[in-house]
Amino acid sequence: MDVAKIISIYLLSTLKFFSGPLGGYLAGLNIVLTMGITVAGMMTSVLAFTYFGEWIRRRIYNRYFLGKRKIFNRRNRRVVRVWKRYGPVGIAALTPVILMPIGGTLILTSFSLPRKKIMRYMLVSAVFWAIIETIMVYSFGKFLRHP
Repeated sequence: MDVAKIISIYLLSTLKFFSGPLGGYLAGLNIVLTMGITVAGMMTSVLAFTYFGEWIRRRIYNRYFLGKRKIFNRRNRRVVRVWKRYGPVGIAALTPVILMPIGGTLILTSFSLPRKKIMRYMLVSAVFWAIIETIMVYSFGKFLRHP
């Protein structure tokens, strides 16, 4: 088992969820190991940005980006619409599929959701989507290797 492959897939999963199943398949890893690495990568992001997201927002985001963006733009309106319709469960469910783990976590922290709930919702979402996406990639992966 190549540790460098596992670490690189783990680090990619912290940024973009789908890179975990795809990278695990292309690296030839076991399907269960790929699911675990993908969930661990996403949850590392979620953990870091749940507990340090407010600090990051104050230090980095507010300093460099706050004055340059509109508060009410199309993207923000969509987020609020999803929040009103589905709540934190909807944001957590969409995070692995549409949003990045960092983006979904920052959205949940910006709505002042308790940290334990963020962790719980995101863990359930990560496990669910890791199973679905990994099975899809491993089932249809032969089309990825041989064009």
